[in-house]
Amino acid sequence: MSARPPERSGAMDERGFRLDIQGVRGFALVLVLLCHTELPLAEGGFVGLDVFYVLSGFLITGLILNEIDRTGRVSLLRFYARRARRLLPLAVTVLVVVAAGALALFGPVRGSQVAGDVVAAALYVVNWRFMAEAVDYFAFDDGLVSPVQHYWSLSVEEQFYIVWPLVIVGVLAVARRNPRRALWLIVAAVGLSSLAYSIWFSLREPQQAYFSTLARVWQIAAGCALALVLPAGLRMPRRLSALLAGGGLAVLTWSALTFGEDLPYPGWHGLAPVLATAAIIVAGTATAASAPIRLLSLPPLQYLGKISYAWYLWHWPVLVFAAAEWGPLTTLQNVVLTLAAWVPTVVTHHLIEERFRHSRGLARRPRRAMALGLSLSGAAVAIGLSLGAVQPTITLAEGRVEGARAIERGQRLQERARVIRPDPRRAEEDRGRAYKEECHLKQTARTRSPHCVYGVPRSDTTVVNIGDSHGLMYFPTADRLARTRGWRLVNLTRAGCTVADVEFRSGCDTWREETLRRIEDERPAVVFVSNATDDRYEVVDDGERLDRRASSRLLESGLARTLRRLRRTGAQVVVIRDIAEAPPDIVDCAADNLDRLSRCAFSPRRENWRAFDARAARRVKGVRLVDPMPLLCPKRCPAVIGNVLVYRNKNHLTATFARTAARWLGRRIRALL
Repeated sequence: MSARPPERSGAMDERGFRLDIQGVRGFALVLVLLCHTELPLAEGGFVGLDVFYVLSGFLITGLILNEIDRTGRVSLLRFYARRARRLLPLAVTVLVVVAAGALALFGPVRGSQVAGDVVAAALYVVNWRFMAEAVDYFAFDDGLVSPVQHYWSLSVEEQFYIVWPLVIVGVLAVARRNPRRALWLIVAAVGLSSLAYSIWFSLREPQQAYFSTLARVWQIAAGCALALVLPAGLRMPRRLSALLAGGGLAVLTWSALTFGEDLPYPGWHGLAPVLATAAIIVAGTATAASAPIRLLSLPPLQYLGKISYAWYLWHWPVLVFAAAEWGPLTTLQNVVLTLAAWVPTVVTHHLIEERFRHSRGLARRPRRAMALGLSLSGAAVAIGLSLGAVQPTITLAEGRVEGARAIERGQRLQERARVIRPDPRRAEEDRGRAYKEECHLKQTARTRSPHCVYGVPRSDTTVVNIGDSHGLMYFPTADRLARTRGWRLVNLTRAGCTVADVEFRSGCDTWREETLRRIEDERPAVVFVSNATDDRYEVVDDGERLDRRASSRLLESGLARTLRRLRRTGAQVVVIRDIAEAPPDIVDCAADNLDRLSRCAFSPRRENWRAFDARAARRVKGVRLVDPMPLLCPKRCPAVIGNVLVYRNKNHLTATFARTAARWLGRRIRALL
């Protein structure tokens, strides 16, 4: 692999440093920060992470190729030592601060969760942890987001840093004559395979695909491919360079303004920011800098690019801990706090990041740098494990628990619980059999519910449970009631899809129509209908997405149409009205106050304009409306009833509690069967 004489690019300084790349890194940081401040016009700022991936592939591959050109080999020790000096000291510092903050501000539930997150982040596998937990990256306002959630992108990059040099060393060993060609074939094969997988997986499991290394590696491969084929100092006309760079910046800006959380991402939509970044990189190699390249070379963007790593690491825990202390943050508060994160950014950038990165002693002794990196990672793991170990113990109830039956027999607000079920630290997992057995569709490309039958499968009396995740919430209630009364129960629920006959998402519309046809074929005796009425459903009317109040009116009419269609099957239709939203920290509060549970009780609040389910039920003759609030909130809403944790998060009941409500629901529909 012969060395090419370097040619000065118009975007380089006297040291040969690409100013345009530093500038586009700063621009990408701005996009990400704007996204996390929840500015209405910057929801798609997450594309800044795609920019980072392309740049990482390009820069790392370029560094390795330059080393091969100079020495004919790759020193894995020196490569990993450079990465350790560059990344680990600051990353571990932030993890230590996060662990201390979690210990001070969080109860045992969030504390245990963050402990596991810190360990996974220190090992750079936290993206796989978030995938396994079905974390929603865009749920910024649920109050329970992890303070190290942003480490998922660092995990993807670190996994690339570990694997890619090993691949190059292997190629050098078997293809010494033309290693670039062999590397290009590998990059092309891996990149195209990853892109195809990303498109498929983003449609099937969008929440998991967002964090997936396999669905992201094609973005890094795009940068690797550029480094392999792109010569320095292209003899490119300035107008073409301006067109590429200006067009790339325009596409990145357009993506940030138009992309949103409903987009299956990365998938094929990720091509836009990736190709835009590639265009900017190509434009920056021209010997004469165009106007957009000079724009990227301006001092403000250079400064932001220089501190981008530190600011990215600090801004997120600042936002999360502030929300934990003050409650949900406004957009203005998010902006102010993100700007305030500049203070620890500057301090640690100079005292930690730059000091270790430019340490001559560590540069001369790569083994020492590697030992330092491994020690820091080990210390972060130990701190995460210690955080989990110091959380208070919780005694779980054994045998039968009363739950809802305690309210039925007149029990007042429970003040203390010596035992409890389920374990608050595992409350989010308490969703019932239908979820565990994949009889509840997640937000995927699938539109046909599986043929799952519960209760007494051979019974002549069929009942159906239909709805979104709030329909799944009552499956354990319906299942126990069906087994008690000898019914055949069919569960037809899908996350994030309203049963109201409105235009929402194409997948939801298809699922709803297929589900209603299946119910018409089943000819059930009873249909239970449950639907969330919070802000998740913004309806599309004539191609325009409506606001929440306008959506609520259309949802009422649409649900009434669905209920009439269900009634025409001859079934008795029961609408279980949506519950009042609990505080975001309801589970953590209960776990932290088992001796004084009254601290966690809250006053129910349901705005009438949101209650489209109740209004629709009253409009359709013969539909029974059942309101669970007298059961959940006899006066105030307790977090624990009959030694059972009521909520698994702010708007879903635990399956354990829902099972104990079977007798209560049975009494309210006794006259129907």
